[in-house]
Amino acid sequence: MFEYNKKTNLLERRETIYQLQDVSEPNLYRNLFTYSEIPKVAFNHRIVPIDMPDEIWITDTTFRDGQQAREPFSTEQIVHIYDLLHKLGGPNGIVRQCEFFLYTKRDQEAIRKCMERGYDYPQITGWIRASAKDFELAKKMGVKETGILVSCSDYHIFLKMKMSRRKVIEHYLSIVRDCISYGIRPRCHFEDITRADFYGFVVPFAMELMKLMEETGVPIKIRACDTMGYGVTYPGTVLPRSVQGIIYGLRHHAGVPHELLEWHGHNDFYKAVTNASFAWLYGCGGINCSLFGIGERTGNTPLEAMVMEYAQLRGGLNGMDTTVITELAEYFENEIGYVIPSMTPFAGRDFNVTRAGIHADGMLKNEEIYNIFDTQKFLNRHSHVAVSSTSGLAGITHWFNQYYQLTGDDVIDKKHPVIERIKNWVDTQYAEGRVTSITNSELERVADEAIKHFVE
Repeated sequence: MFEYNKKTNLLERRETIYQLQDVSEPNLYRNLFTYSEIPKVAFNHRIVPIDMPDEIWITDTTFRDGQQAREPFSTEQIVHIYDLLHKLGGPNGIVRQCEFFLYTKRDQEAIRKCMERGYDYPQITGWIRASAKDFELAKKMGVKETGILVSCSDYHIFLKMKMSRRKVIEHYLSIVRDCISYGIRPRCHFEDITRADFYGFVVPFAMELMKLMEETGVPIKIRACDTMGYGVTYPGTVLPRSVQGIIYGLRHHAGVPHELLEWHGHNDFYKAVTNASFAWLYGCGGINCSLFGIGERTGNTPLEAMVMEYAQLRGGLNGMDTTVITELAEYFENEIGYVIPSMTPFAGRDFNVTRAGIHADGMLKNEEIYNIFDTQKFLNRHSHVAVSSTSGLAGITHWFNQYYQLTGDDVIDKKHPVIERIKNWVDTQYAEGRVTSITNSELERVADEAIKHFVE
Protein backbone atom coordinates (compact mmCIF):
# COMPACT_ATOMS: atom_id res chain seq x y z
CA MET A 1 0.00 0.00 0.00
CA PHE A 2 1.38 3.40 -1.01
CA GLU A 3 0.40 6.73 0.51
CA TYR A 4 1.45 10.27 -0.35
CA ASN A 5 3.21 11.92 2.61
CA LYS A 6 2.50 15.66 2.57
CA LYS A 7 5.40 16.31 4.92
CA THR A 8 8.05 14.61 2.76
CA ASN A 9 6.20 15.07 -0.56
CA LEU A 10 6.90 11.46 -1.41
CA LEU A 11 4.96 8.29 -2.05
CA GLU A 12 5.72 5.97 0.84
CA ARG A 13 5.01 2.32 1.47
CA ARG A 14 2.91 1.66 4.54
CA GLU A 15 2.97 -1.92 5.73
CA THR A 16 -0.36 -3.63 6.36
CA ILE A 17 0.93 -7.17 6.89
CA TYR A 18 1.63 -7.13 10.62
CA GLN A 19 -0.77 -9.64 12.10
CA LEU A 20 -0.96 -10.67 15.73
CA GLN A 21 1.47 -13.50 16.46
CA ASP A 22 -0.38 -15.55 19.05
CA VAL A 23 2.63 -17.53 20.23
CA SER A 24 2.44 -20.38 22.71
CA GLU A 25 5.60 -19.40 24.57
CA PRO A 26 6.56 -15.89 25.70
CA ASN A 27 9.21 -13.95 23.82
CA LEU A 28 11.35 -12.59 26.66
CA TYR A 29 14.19 -11.44 24.40
CA ARG A 30 16.72 -13.48 26.34
CA ASN A 31 19.38 -12.47 23.80
CA LEU A 32 19.03 -8.91 25.18
CA PHE A 33 17.65 -9.41 28.69
CA THR A 34 19.30 -12.35 30.41
CA TYR A 35 18.70 -10.89 33.91
CA SER A 36 21.94 -12.40 35.22
CA GLU A 37 23.83 -9.94 32.98
CA ILE A 38 23.56 -6.22 32.20
CA PRO A 39 21.01 -5.75 29.35
CA LYS A 40 22.59 -5.69 25.90
CA VAL A 41 22.24 -3.17 23.08
CA ALA A 42 22.25 -4.74 19.61
CA PHE A 43 22.35 -3.08 16.18
CA ASN A 44 20.76 -3.85 12.83
CA HIS A 45 21.83 -0.53 11.23
CA ARG A 46 18.29 0.39 10.20
CA ILE A 47 17.83 4.15 10.31
CA VAL A 48 14.41 5.84 10.45
CA PRO A 49 13.73 9.49 9.55
CA ILE A 50 13.20 12.35 11.96
CA ASP A 51 9.53 13.33 11.96
CA MET A 52 9.11 16.25 14.37
CA PRO A 53 5.40 17.06 14.85
CA ASP A 54 4.07 20.53 14.07
CA GLU A 55 3.12 20.85 17.74
CA ILE A 56 4.72 19.26 20.80
CA TRP A 57 3.81 19.51 24.48
CA ILE A 58 4.39 18.21 28.00
CA THR A 59 2.05 16.29 30.29
CA ASP A 60 2.53 15.81 34.03
CA THR A 61 2.21 12.74 36.24
CA THR A 62 3.46 14.21 39.54
CA PHE A 63 0.10 13.50 41.18
CA ARG A 64 -0.01 9.91 39.86
CA ASP A 65 3.38 8.28 39.24
CA GLY A 66 5.05 10.86 41.46
CA GLN A 67 2.88 9.88 44.41
CA GLN A 68 3.89 6.24 43.98
CA ALA A 69 7.40 7.18 45.07
CA ARG A 70 6.73 9.34 48.15
CA GLU A 71 4.17 10.07 50.82
CA PRO A 72 0.92 11.45 49.36
CA PHE A 73 0.53 15.16 48.80
CA SER A 74 -2.13 16.98 50.78
CA THR A 75 -5.08 18.48 48.92
CA GLU A 76 -3.69 21.98 49.49
CA GLN A 77 -0.29 20.96 48.16
CA ILE A 78 -1.79 19.43 45.01
CA VAL A 79 -3.83 22.55 44.29
CA HIS A 80 -0.85 24.85 44.82
CA ILE A 81 1.39 22.75 42.56
CA TYR A 82 -1.38 22.67 39.95
CA ASP A 83 -1.57 26.47 40.07
CA LEU A 84 2.17 26.70 39.50
CA LEU A 85 2.06 24.20 36.62
CA HIS A 86 -0.61 26.38 35.02
CA LYS A 87 1.66 29.39 35.38
CA LEU A 88 4.70 27.47 34.11
CA GLY A 89 2.88 26.16 31.01
CA GLY A 90 1.83 29.65 29.98
CA PRO A 91 -1.12 30.81 27.88
CA ASN A 92 -0.42 28.30 25.10
CA GLY A 93 -0.68 25.31 27.43
CA ILE A 94 2.70 23.74 26.74
CA VAL A 95 2.15 21.86 30.01
CA ARG A 96 -0.97 20.33 28.50
CA GLN A 97 -2.35 17.86 31.08
CA CYS A 98 -2.06 16.71 34.69
CA GLU A 99 -2.76 13.09 35.56
CA PHE A 100 -4.52 12.27 38.85
CA PHE A 101 -5.44 9.25 40.90
CA LEU A 102 -9.17 9.19 41.59
CA TYR A 103 -9.51 6.90 44.59
CA THR A 104 -8.98 8.73 47.88
CA LYS A 105 -11.14 11.50 49.26
CA ARG A 106 -8.02 13.67 49.32
CA ASP A 107 -7.40 13.17 45.59
CA GLN A 108 -11.07 13.66 44.74
CA GLU A 109 -11.19 16.90 46.71
CA ALA A 110 -8.01 18.07 45.00
CA ILE A 111 -9.49 17.36 41.57
CA ARG A 112 -12.65 19.30 42.43
CA LYS A 113 -10.65 22.29 43.65
CA CYS A 114 -8.38 22.20 40.62
CA MET A 115 -11.39 22.06 38.31
CA GLU A 116 -12.85 25.07 40.11
CA ARG A 117 -9.83 27.06 38.94
CA GLY A 118 -11.34 26.96 35.46
CA TYR A 119 -7.99 26.76 33.68
CA ASP A 120 -7.88 25.62 30.07
CA TYR A 121 -4.48 24.07 30.88
CA PRO A 122 -3.30 21.81 32.33
CA GLN A 123 -6.30 19.64 31.53
CA ILE A 124 -7.23 17.22 34.30
CA THR A 125 -7.05 13.55 33.38
CA GLY A 126 -7.41 10.36 35.38
CA TRP A 127 -5.73 7.01 35.85
CA ILE A 128 -7.91 4.03 36.72
CA ARG A 129 -8.03 0.28 36.90
CA ALA A 130 -9.86 -1.45 34.12
CA SER A 131 -13.22 -2.00 35.83
CA ALA A 132 -16.78 -0.72 35.48
CA LYS A 133 -16.60 0.65 39.03
CA ASP A 134 -13.57 2.73 38.16
CA PHE A 135 -15.12 3.97 34.90
CA GLU A 136 -18.15 5.09 36.89
CA LEU A 137 -15.85 6.91 39.31
CA ALA A 138 -14.07 8.69 36.45
CA LYS A 139 -17.40 9.75 35.00
CA LYS A 140 -18.60 10.95 38.41
CA MET A 141 -15.45 13.04 38.86
CA GLY A 142 -16.02 14.66 35.48
CA VAL A 143 -12.70 13.77 33.86
CA LYS A 144 -12.92 13.68 30.08
CA GLU A 145 -9.91 11.43 29.60
CA THR A 146 -8.35 8.63 31.60
CA GLY A 147 -5.38 6.35 31.38
CA ILE A 148 -5.90 2.59 31.18
CA LEU A 149 -3.11 0.10 31.78
CA VAL A 150 -2.64 -2.22 28.79
CA SER A 151 0.62 -4.06 29.47
CA CYS A 152 2.19 -5.21 26.22
CA SER A 153 5.31 -7.27 26.90
CA ASP A 154 5.19 -11.03 27.31
CA TYR A 155 6.70 -10.53 30.76
CA HIS A 156 3.31 -9.11 31.74
CA ILE A 157 1.01 -11.01 29.38
CA PHE A 158 2.37 -14.48 30.13
CA LEU A 159 4.14 -14.20 33.47
CA LYS A 160 1.83 -11.80 35.34
CA MET A 161 -1.56 -11.97 33.64
CA LYS A 162 -1.30 -15.65 32.66
CA MET A 163 -3.06 -15.02 29.33
CA SER A 164 -2.36 -15.47 25.65
CA ARG A 165 -1.70 -12.51 23.37
CA ARG A 166 -5.01 -12.95 21.56
CA LYS A 167 -6.98 -13.18 24.79
CA VAL A 168 -5.29 -10.14 26.25
CA ILE A 169 -6.01 -8.03 23.15
CA GLU A 170 -9.67 -9.06 23.30
CA HIS A 171 -9.67 -8.15 26.98
CA TYR A 172 -8.04 -4.77 26.37
CA LEU A 173 -10.36 -3.88 23.49
CA SER A 174 -13.40 -4.66 25.61
CA ILE A 175 -12.06 -2.36 28.34
CA VAL A 176 -11.46 0.46 25.86
CA ARG A 177 -14.97 0.01 24.47
CA ASP A 178 -16.36 0.22 28.00
CA CYS A 179 -14.43 3.42 28.60
CA ILE A 180 -15.84 4.96 25.45
CA SER A 181 -19.36 3.83 26.41
CA TYR A 182 -19.00 5.84 29.62
CA GLY A 183 -18.28 8.94 27.55
CA ILE A 184 -14.59 9.08 28.49
CA ARG A 185 -11.68 9.32 26.08
CA PRO A 186 -9.26 6.41 26.64
CA ARG A 187 -5.50 6.76 26.89
CA CYS A 188 -3.92 3.34 26.54
CA HIS A 189 -0.73 2.90 28.54
CA PHE A 190 1.42 0.40 26.61
CA GLU A 191 3.33 -0.74 29.69
CA ASP A 192 6.82 -2.22 29.18
CA ILE A 193 6.94 -1.42 25.47
CA THR A 194 10.76 -1.63 25.42
CA ARG A 195 10.55 -5.38 26.17
CA ALA A 196 7.51 -6.11 23.98
CA ASP A 197 7.28 -8.01 20.68
CA PHE A 198 6.85 -4.94 18.53
CA TYR A 199 5.70 -6.45 15.24
CA GLY A 200 4.08 -9.51 16.80
CA PHE A 201 1.97 -7.64 19.37
CA VAL A 202 2.44 -3.88 19.68
CA VAL A 203 1.73 -2.89 16.08
CA PRO A 204 -1.24 -5.28 15.62
CA PHE A 205 -2.78 -4.06 18.88
CA ALA A 206 -2.23 -0.40 17.99
CA MET A 207 -3.83 -1.02 14.59
CA GLU A 208 -6.90 -2.50 16.31
CA LEU A 209 -7.16 0.61 18.49
CA MET A 210 -6.98 2.84 15.41
CA LYS A 211 -9.77 0.79 13.82
CA LEU A 212 -11.85 1.21 16.97
CA MET A 213 -11.20 4.96 16.91
CA GLU A 214 -12.39 5.14 13.31
CA GLU A 215 -15.47 3.08 14.19
CA THR A 216 -16.48 5.15 17.23
CA GLY A 217 -15.16 8.58 16.27
CA VAL A 218 -13.54 8.88 19.71
CA PRO A 219 -9.80 9.71 19.85
CA ILE A 220 -7.73 6.94 21.44
CA LYS A 221 -4.31 7.95 22.71
CA ILE A 222 -1.38 5.60 22.98
CA ARG A 223 1.20 6.20 25.69
CA ALA A 224 4.43 4.33 24.94
CA CYS A 225 5.74 3.43 28.38
CA ASP A 226 9.43 2.70 28.82
CA THR A 227 8.57 1.20 32.19
CA MET A 228 12.03 -0.15 33.00
CA GLY A 229 14.11 2.54 31.32
CA TYR A 230 15.50 0.14 28.69
CA GLY A 231 15.00 2.57 25.78
CA VAL A 232 18.10 3.68 23.85
CA THR A 233 18.64 6.22 21.09
CA TYR A 234 21.80 4.98 19.39
CA PRO A 235 21.30 5.05 15.60
CA GLY A 236 20.57 1.65 14.11
CA THR A 237 19.64 -0.21 17.31
CA VAL A 238 17.20 -3.11 17.20
CA LEU A 239 13.70 -3.17 18.59
CA PRO A 240 12.29 -3.31 21.18
CA ARG A 241 14.92 -1.01 22.78
CA SER A 242 15.09 1.60 19.98
CA VAL A 243 13.11 4.71 20.98
CA GLN A 244 13.03 6.13 17.47
CA GLY A 245 12.12 2.69 16.10
CA ILE A 246 9.14 2.46 18.45
CA ILE A 247 7.81 5.91 17.58
CA TYR A 248 8.41 5.44 13.85
CA GLY A 249 6.71 2.05 13.93
CA LEU A 250 3.63 3.32 15.76
CA ARG A 251 3.38 6.22 13.31
CA HIS A 252 4.27 4.49 10.06
CA HIS A 253 3.01 0.94 10.52
CA ALA A 254 0.10 1.39 12.95
CA GLY A 255 -0.97 4.81 11.64
CA VAL A 256 -1.12 6.57 15.02
CA PRO A 257 -1.26 10.38 14.54
CA HIS A 258 1.34 12.60 16.19
CA GLU A 259 -1.21 14.18 18.49
CA LEU A 260 -2.32 10.81 19.87
CA LEU A 261 1.18 9.60 20.75
CA GLU A 262 2.78 10.16 24.15
CA TRP A 263 6.07 8.94 25.64
CA HIS A 264 6.46 7.95 29.30
CA GLY A 265 10.00 7.09 30.33
CA HIS A 266 11.90 6.05 33.44
CA ASN A 267 15.48 6.84 34.34
CA ASP A 268 16.88 3.44 35.34
CA PHE A 269 19.82 3.78 32.94
CA TYR A 270 20.16 7.60 33.06
CA LYS A 271 18.46 7.99 29.68
CA ALA A 272 15.05 9.47 30.52
CA VAL A 273 15.66 12.96 29.12
CA THR A 274 17.48 11.84 25.97
CA ASN A 275 14.86 9.18 25.25
CA ALA A 276 12.04 11.70 25.69
CA SER A 277 13.72 14.20 23.38
CA PHE A 278 14.17 11.54 20.69
CA ALA A 279 10.52 10.57 21.06
CA TRP A 280 9.64 14.17 20.17
CA LEU A 281 12.10 14.25 17.28
CA TYR A 282 10.73 11.07 15.72
CA GLY A 283 7.03 11.90 15.87
CA CYS A 284 5.62 11.83 19.39
CA GLY A 285 3.40 14.78 20.31
CA GLY A 286 3.45 14.55 24.11
CA ILE A 287 6.07 13.74 26.72
CA ASN A 288 4.83 12.58 30.12
CA CYS A 289 6.94 13.91 33.00
CA SER A 290 6.99 14.52 36.73
CA LEU A 291 8.40 17.46 38.64
CA PHE A 292 12.07 16.90 39.51
CA GLY A 293 11.76 13.37 38.08
CA ILE A 294 9.92 12.05 41.13
CA GLY A 295 8.50 8.61 40.40
CA GLU A 296 8.80 4.85 40.56
CA ARG A 297 12.32 3.53 41.33
CA THR A 298 14.77 5.93 39.63
CA GLY A 299 11.97 8.28 38.68
CA ASN A 300 10.35 9.69 35.57
CA THR A 301 11.50 12.18 32.98
CA PRO A 302 11.93 15.50 34.86
CA LEU A 303 9.37 18.04 33.71
CA GLU A 304 11.74 20.99 34.13
CA ALA A 305 14.26 19.23 31.89
CA MET A 306 11.74 18.91 29.08
CA VAL A 307 10.79 22.59 29.42
CA MET A 308 14.41 23.39 28.58
CA GLU A 309 14.51 20.73 25.84
CA TYR A 310 11.41 22.32 24.31
CA ALA A 311 13.08 25.73 24.28
CA GLN A 312 16.23 24.34 22.68
CA LEU A 313 14.39 22.36 20.01
CA ARG A 314 11.84 25.06 19.19
CA GLY A 315 14.05 28.10 19.63
CA GLY A 316 11.88 29.69 22.30
CA LEU A 317 9.63 29.09 25.29
CA ASN A 318 6.28 29.74 23.54
CA GLY A 319 4.87 31.55 26.57
CA MET A 320 6.24 29.31 29.33
CA ASP A 321 7.38 31.04 32.53
CA THR A 322 10.55 29.24 33.57
CA THR A 323 10.99 31.26 36.77
CA VAL A 324 8.22 29.04 38.14
CA ILE A 325 10.73 26.17 38.23
CA THR A 326 12.47 28.00 41.07
CA GLU A 327 9.14 28.64 42.81
CA LEU A 328 8.32 24.93 42.58
CA ALA A 329 11.75 23.90 43.87
CA GLU A 330 11.45 26.23 46.87
CA TYR A 331 7.92 25.02 47.57
CA PHE A 332 8.94 21.36 47.45
CA GLU A 333 11.84 21.94 49.80
CA ASN A 334 10.40 24.50 52.21
CA GLU A 335 6.73 23.46 52.39
CA ILE A 336 6.63 19.79 51.41
CA GLY A 337 10.00 18.83 52.86
CA TYR A 338 11.26 17.09 49.71
CA VAL A 339 15.03 17.42 49.40
CA ILE A 340 16.16 18.11 45.84
CA PRO A 341 19.79 16.99 45.35
CA SER A 342 21.89 20.13 45.28
CA MET A 343 23.43 19.40 41.86
CA THR A 344 20.06 18.86 40.12
CA PRO A 345 19.99 20.93 36.90
CA PHE A 346 17.82 24.07 37.00
CA ALA A 347 16.39 23.29 40.47
CA GLY A 348 19.17 22.22 42.85
CA ARG A 349 20.67 24.79 45.17
CA ASP A 350 24.11 24.47 43.62
CA PHE A 351 23.30 23.92 39.95
CA ASN A 352 24.88 27.26 38.98
CA VAL A 353 27.47 27.43 41.76
CA THR A 354 31.15 27.05 40.87
CA ARG A 355 33.90 26.14 43.33
CA ALA A 356 37.09 25.90 41.30
CA GLY A 357 39.29 28.97 41.60
CA ILE A 358 40.08 29.20 37.88
CA HIS A 359 36.36 29.02 37.09
CA ALA A 360 35.59 31.69 39.65
CA ASP A 361 38.16 33.95 38.03
CA GLY A 362 36.35 33.50 34.72
CA MET A 363 32.99 34.23 36.35
CA LEU A 364 34.42 37.40 37.84
CA LYS A 365 35.51 38.61 34.42
CA ASN A 366 32.34 37.58 32.57
CA GLU A 367 29.47 35.45 33.91
CA GLU A 368 28.82 33.90 30.49
CA ILE A 369 32.10 32.00 30.61
CA TYR A 370 30.86 29.50 33.23
CA ASN A 371 27.08 30.02 33.50
CA ILE A 372 24.85 28.03 31.12
CA PHE A 373 22.52 30.96 30.33
CA ASP A 374 21.13 34.03 32.09
CA THR A 375 19.87 32.12 35.11
CA GLN A 376 18.70 35.33 36.74
CA LYS A 377 16.38 36.03 33.80
CA PHE A 378 15.05 32.53 33.23
CA LEU A 379 15.11 31.04 36.74
CA ASN A 380 15.40 34.06 39.03
CA ARG A 381 18.68 32.57 40.24
CA HIS A 382 21.99 34.46 40.32
CA SER A 383 25.08 32.43 39.55
CA HIS A 384 27.27 31.95 42.61
CA VAL A 385 30.76 30.97 43.59
CA ALA A 386 31.20 28.78 46.65
CA VAL A 387 34.29 29.52 48.67
CA SER A 388 36.61 26.57 49.26
CA SER A 389 40.33 25.79 49.33
CA THR A 390 40.56 26.34 45.55
CA SER A 391 38.50 29.53 45.26
CA GLY A 392 41.36 32.00 45.58
CA LEU A 393 40.99 35.76 45.61
CA ALA A 394 38.78 35.69 42.50
CA GLY A 395 36.26 33.31 44.04
CA ILE A 396 36.04 35.25 47.29
CA THR A 397 35.66 38.52 45.37
CA HIS A 398 32.83 37.08 43.27
CA TRP A 399 31.10 35.75 46.36
CA PHE A 400 31.44 39.10 48.14
CA ASN A 401 29.97 41.17 45.28
CA GLN A 402 27.12 38.69 44.75
CA TYR A 403 26.30 38.22 48.42
CA TYR A 404 26.22 41.93 49.18
CA GLN A 405 24.57 42.67 45.82
CA LEU A 406 27.14 45.25 44.80
CA THR A 407 26.81 46.75 41.35
CA GLY A 408 28.40 49.51 39.28
CA ASP A 409 30.94 51.65 41.09
CA ASP A 410 30.33 49.78 44.35
CA VAL A 411 31.86 46.54 43.02
CA ILE A 412 35.24 45.77 44.57
CA ASP A 413 38.13 43.87 42.98
CA LYS A 414 40.31 41.07 44.28
CA LYS A 415 43.04 43.47 45.41
CA HIS A 416 40.78 45.15 47.98
CA PRO A 417 42.04 44.84 51.61
CA VAL A 418 38.70 43.36 52.72
CA ILE A 419 39.09 40.51 50.22
CA GLU A 420 42.67 39.90 51.29
CA ARG A 421 41.61 39.70 54.96
CA ILE A 422 38.85 37.19 54.16
CA LYS A 423 41.31 35.20 52.04
CA ASN A 424 43.76 34.96 54.95
CA TRP A 425 40.99 33.59 57.17
CA VAL A 426 39.97 31.04 54.52
CA ASP A 427 43.57 29.91 54.04
CA THR A 428 43.93 29.41 57.78
CA GLN A 429 40.80 27.22 57.84
CA TYR A 430 42.19 24.83 55.26
CA ALA A 431 45.70 24.89 56.65
CA GLU A 432 44.21 23.54 59.88
CA GLY A 433 42.69 20.56 58.01
CA ARG A 434 39.24 21.72 56.92
CA VAL A 435 37.90 19.94 53.79
CA THR A 436 34.36 21.32 53.42
CA SER A 437 33.26 24.51 51.64
CA ILE A 438 32.82 27.66 53.71
CA THR A 439 29.19 28.46 54.48
CA ASN A 440 27.59 31.80 53.69
CA SER A 441 26.92 32.50 57.36
CA GLU A 442 30.61 31.98 58.21
CA LEU A 443 31.75 34.20 55.37
CA GLU A 444 29.26 36.89 56.30
CA ARG A 445 30.63 36.99 59.84
CA VAL A 446 34.25 37.19 58.66
CA ALA A 447 33.37 39.73 55.94
CA ASP A 448 31.57 41.99 58.41
CA GLU A 449 34.63 41.92 60.66
CA ALA A 450 36.90 42.68 57.70
CA ILE A 451 34.72 45.60 56.62
CA LYS A 452 34.68 46.96 60.16
CA HIS A 453 38.47 46.68 60.36
CA PHE A 454 38.87 48.41 56.95
CA VAL A 455 36.58 51.30 57.92
CA GLU A 456 38.40 51.84 61.17
